[in-house]
Amino acid sequence: TRADTSRHYLPLATIKGVIDAMTYSKLNVLHWHIVDEQSFPIEIPSYPKLWNGSYSYSERYTMPDAIDIVRYAEKRGVNVLAEIDVPGHARSWGVGYPELWPSDSCREPLDVSNNFTFKVIDGILSDFSKVFKFKFVHLGGDEVNTSCWTETPHIKEWLNNNHMNVSDAYRYFVLRAQKIAISHGYEVINWEETFNNFGDKLDRKTVVHNWLGGDVAPKVVAAGLRCIVSNQDKWYLDHLDATWEGFYLNEPLKGINNTEQQRLVIGGEVCMWGEQIDASDIEQTIWPRAAAALPLCICTRDGCLNEKIEHTQKRVIFL
Repeated sequence: TRADTSRHYLPLATIKGVIDAMTYSKLNVLHWHIVDEQSFPIEIPSYPKLWNGSYSYSERYTMPDAIDIVRYAEKRGVNVLAEIDVPGHARSWGVGYPELWPSDSCREPLDVSNNFTFKVIDGILSDFSKVFKFKFVHLGGDEVNTSCWTETPHIKEWLNNNHMNVSDAYRYFVLRAQKIAISHGYEVINWEETFNNFGDKLDRKTVVHNWLGGDVAPKVVAAGLRCIVSNQDKWYLDHLDATWEGFYLNEPLKGINNTEQQRLVIGGEVCMWGEQIDASDIEQTIWPRAAAALPLCICTRDGCLNEKIEHTQKRVIFL
């Protein structure tokens, strides 16, 4: 299940309620989209001004709060996957540390030319590693509008000095962030744009999170990388116009016939984004549709894969 706590803050009791429902539905990974451009609600001891980007003092999660959620989930057989979405979706970071913005008038994506940017990422992931013990961390990497990098003089100068264009800088940022996460013992999940732009450069343990194109997962596994499937037209729960039939006909293994490549699809994820939901309606928006993803992740129309059933705990992700 995804808990998107940047667009709308969710009280701890609400997150725990989602975890309880996941347990009943045998869904096993809570993808916590903790921060985004709208707000930065979590405490980061290494950089304590980051949560200045929260909506208010009462809409924050302390480190003990995060530990509480992780322990609550683990007792119910649910892992917690933490996400920071960089370098795009990160405008809120600069509320506490304005030097992370390219400029006051151009605040996203994060400043690729500033080493401080990567020190902050390192601090966040260092603090995360003490709380979020799941082997994966999600680093986002989607929807990166690089115009701020070319419109900001000091970044433009940095690009020229390093013989980079904005595509090179995007790759540089993602790969450097991956190395930081790996140094803290994590395996990295990135959104599919990273694969679409420089898939051959990604760390070989990268998990590519498919959300845009229905033909991406076969390409990812053919390249030898792991994949999570979340087709937005089928499995985005905030798309209320998506049909029940379409939801049920969404097969994560579509177009993947090789058994070894099928094993590289480590899960399917149904996504609840938070722009238009809050604590008052999140559960009625998630359920019961989300529960329908489970059989689709362990079976196809041609039958169930024994290997997938035996390893369900590794294969089903509900967002």
